[in-house]
Amino acid sequence: MKTQTDSAGEHTTSAGENALTVLLLGNGSRECALAEKFHESPLLKKLYTAPGNAGTAAYGQNTALDISNPEAVGVFCASHSVDLLVSGPELPLVLGVADAVKAISPHTHVFGPGRAGARLEGSKVFAKDFMTRHAIPTAPFTVVSKGENPECAIPEATELPIVLKADGLAAGKGTLIASTAADARLMLHEMLNGAFGKSSERVVIEKFMNGPECSVFVMTDGTDYRIFPVAADYKRAHDRNTGPNTGGMGAVCPVDFADQAFMQKVRDKIIEPTLRGLREEGIEYRGIIYLGLINVDGEPYVLEYNVRMGDPETAPVLALTKSDILDAFLKTAQGRCREILPEYDSGKAVGVVVASEGYPDHAVTGRKISIDLLPDGVKLLAGGMIRNGAGELVTSSGRVCTVVGKGSTLAQARRKAYEGVCAIHFNGAWFRTDIAE
Repeated sequence: MKTQTDSAGEHTTSAGENALTVLLLGNGSRECALAEKFHESPLLKKLYTAPGNAGTAAYGQNTALDISNPEAVGVFCASHSVDLLVSGPELPLVLGVADAVKAISPHTHVFGPGRAGARLEGSKVFAKDFMTRHAIPTAPFTVVSKGENPECAIPEATELPIVLKADGLAAGKGTLIASTAADARLMLHEMLNGAFGKSSERVVIEKFMNGPECSVFVMTDGTDYRIFPVAADYKRAHDRNTGPNTGGMGAVCPVDFADQAFMQKVRDKIIEPTLRGLREEGIEYRGIIYLGLINVDGEPYVLEYNVRMGDPETAPVLALTKSDILDAFLKTAQGRCREILPEYDSGKAVGVVVASEGYPDHAVTGRKISIDLLPDGVKLLAGGMIRNGAGELVTSSGRVCTVVGKGSTLAQARRKAYEGVCAIHFNGAWFRTDIAE
C-alpha cells in the first residue's frame, strides 16, 4: 500500500521493483477518474498526466506535453522511464502515439491501439466498411465526398429521418439527424463545406434506427477480452434529448436492458467478430474498444466504434469498479488479458456533467469556481477545471466537471449526484436535469 505522496506525485509502495511509472494523456473528467483509480493501485510508483487538470494534480504530477505530437510523447516516455502509457482521448491514438512510443521507448507498454487500429474511431468510413467486411450488424449507409451534389445524394424519396456523420474526429459533435430531405441537403452541404473542418470532407449517411442506446467498454489484447459494466450516456445538450450534440452531458451505469441475453448477442455478433476481423486484417489491438450500440427490438447494432473509454461514461463505470484498473491495463498491454479477474460493485452510479456558459459552441472560460462540502457518496471529477496564477479554481473548457453519485438503487444514485451538482458554483454553470430519469 502507498504510505506517502510527495510534491511531484511519487509514491512509496509495497510493489518494490515492480512499481510502475505511468503517463496518462488527457485533461478531462475521464482522466481524473482514471488518475484516481491508478492512485489507489499498490503498483503505482509515479503518475504523470499530460496536460492534466486541477483534479489529476491531486494524484500525480501534471506536465506540459503536446499530446498531439506522438514523437514528443515517445521522447518523454524514454527520458522519464515510463513503464505504461495510457491515452484517455482518441486524438493521440489516431495520430499514432502508440506506434511512436513503441519505436522511441521500447521499454514502455502502451494501453491503446496503434494508428491502424485507431482508424475504427478516426474514420467513420473505415469503420462502416470494416463492419461490412466482417458481417457486424450496423445501419445501411452510403458515403458522400466533398464536391458531390447534395441534391443527388439525398433525393426526395429518401426514407426519413436520416443520420449524417462526419468521417473524421469531431469531439462527439459530428453527428446530425435530419427529418426532411431539405434539411438533410442543407446539413450535408454545410458539412462538406467545412462545418467540421477536414473531418467532414466525407460524410456517412445512414438509416436512422430507433431504440435505447448503450456504451460497452471492451478491454482486450486482441484475443481475450473483459467487459466493463454497461453504461449509457446523454449526448444532447438539453433536457428531453433536445439541442445540439455534445461530448456527453451525463451517464448512468449499469443499463437495465443490457441483460444476459442481450449481452450474449453482443459477444457473439459484435465483439468476437470485431476481434476476429482485426486479427484477419493484421491489426494488433491492445486497449479499449468502445461499442456505441443501439437495441433494436432486442438486437444489438453498432452505431460507432471508439478506441478509448468514453467521457462521461468512465466516471460512473469506474465508480462501480472494485478491482485494480492499473493492473488490468498493464496486463492488457502485455497481452495477458486472460489473467484479469475484474470485480464490480452491485450498485448503481449516475454522473452529471456541469458545463460552462456557451458550451458546446463557444464555452466561456476563466470563471472562478467554488465548491461546497460534497455529500457522502458523491464524487467530483474535474474536467475543464484548472488553477490560475493566483491558485484559484477556474473554468478552462466547456465540460467543467462530472459529479458522480452512487447508491444501491438508481433513484438513490441520481439523488446523490444532483445533491453534488448543487455544491458546484460558477457564473454561467448549467446542466441537464433529467439524467437517469
